[in-house]
Amino acid sequence: MDVVIGIDTGTTATKGIAAAPDGSLRALTSVHYPLSVPGSGRAELDPFALRDAAVKALIDIAAACRDNGDRVVAIGLSAFLHAVVPMEADGAPLGPLVTWADGRAGEQSERIVADGRGRGLQARTGTPVHPMSPLTKLAWWRDNDPAALRSTPRWGGVKELVLAGLAEGPFVVDLSIASGTGMYDIHERRWDPEALEVTGVRPAQLAEVLPTTTRLRLRADVARAAGLDQETPLIIGAADGPLANLGVGAIPPGVAAISLGTSGALRTVVDRPTADKAGRLFCYALTEDRWVIGGAVNNAGSVVRWAGQSFAGGFERPGAEGEDADERDAALLIEAQGAPAGSDGLLCLPYLLGERAPWWRPGLRGAYLGLRREHGRAHLVRSAVEGVCQQLALVKDSFAAEGIELSSVRATGGAVASELWVGVLAATLNLPVSVADTPEGTALGACLLARHAIGELPDLDAVAEFAPLGTRTEPDPVDAELYARLRPLVETSALAVLDVVKELDKLAPQPLPTTEKAVPTGPR
Repeated sequence: MDVVIGIDTGTTATKGIAAAPDGSLRALTSVHYPLSVPGSGRAELDPFALRDAAVKALIDIAAACRDNGDRVVAIGLSAFLHAVVPMEADGAPLGPLVTWADGRAGEQSERIVADGRGRGLQARTGTPVHPMSPLTKLAWWRDNDPAALRSTPRWGGVKELVLAGLAEGPFVVDLSIASGTGMYDIHERRWDPEALEVTGVRPAQLAEVLPTTTRLRLRADVARAAGLDQETPLIIGAADGPLANLGVGAIPPGVAAISLGTSGALRTVVDRPTADKAGRLFCYALTEDRWVIGGAVNNAGSVVRWAGQSFAGGFERPGAEGEDADERDAALLIEAQGAPAGSDGLLCLPYLLGERAPWWRPGLRGAYLGLRREHGRAHLVRSAVEGVCQQLALVKDSFAAEGIELSSVRATGGAVASELWVGVLAATLNLPVSVADTPEGTALGACLLARHAIGELPDLDAVAEFAPLGTRTEPDPVDAELYARLRPLVETSALAVLDVVKELDKLAPQPLPTTEKAVPTGPR
């Protein structure tokens, strides 16, 4: 069988899949690496481990294809957004890769917004001004190590790093990743002059931006190690969020995709770059004529994992001895179904890791409001789930403000295995939610875009017809009405306590590093 390989570089693992023409999986592999947290607000990855993981994933999945008797006709790449890494001219990393979760640039983000440049930058680049973005990260470098900023030959992200390990040719990046930097004008298709002035970076230090369907050439040593013809098309691909929409078939108008893993996002596809008037939505490229708008939230399944660690002491049930964290969390969610919608008047602001959409305000922190003696663990867990889903519903409300109406949602990610998560999500969005019947939607999206690039999938809309879907959950009308009444309280509460939590942050001790292993700085 002719198959396409998808390589998806994520925050804690790189996954490789081989997909048949109908989208079914023929092989799967995964290479893991630890996220380093060397200080308060920091979140980094070892760039050598990240680069080598992409090579190993390709080698392993190509071997699985040979074992299956399959022929590899193309390779597609996916990478997570909003990372920054200093690089040599040849693409070798010069320091840790700073991830989207790194919050060191909070001061720079607030300054750019306060001086009036934030809204214009977001309208032109499609990326909200926030500590996650490379724009603010490089502004941090300009403030804290200007000599390194100027002398570093190249500044890139995950895709540039992976391409340095896999591909021959010049220093390049795809349009999708570039559109998530906060530095690329998605309307004029060039690095934005004002963004370059904010960061102090020169255009020569940044990659050439290419369409997401561009064919590249495998490095000879990688092709040999993987047992592939060096001329096998290597498609530069796109960012993980837009590719997740493609992988679950959420391409036609009115169909949205939700990813619910450690974090979450709600996205839908439009046919041109779009800047919302309120500045609440991002806009990233899938192809030159398909753009994904939406909002990402920092907290999703991670909130239930925290609840399991915090509230589940002595939590016993038949067969619970030796259960792992996933089983514990699943049991907590089942218990939480016993609490009513609205959690008996308990409101959770689930911002354990800060928050992004729809406000893009650094400094937000979590809280429970309305806590009473009669609230128990089931209320606390259910309220946390409701808080996450309400945050995604606020993103949906931002769509409606722009005249974008949704008719259905396709959901993917580890959290949607829970009946509670899916039911609350359907009710808060007041939309039917279908669970995508594929565990690797992003990597599958990379495969499908690669098939499109080599001419085997001319119409991307056709993906909606064969994307596998599982159970469809309709919203409970009574719950939907209740959540709609509660939603304004989420925004009011979150922004009202912002000044309080900022003061509390000043009193909190700085956390110790939690690295699993040291991140090397690399040759300098």
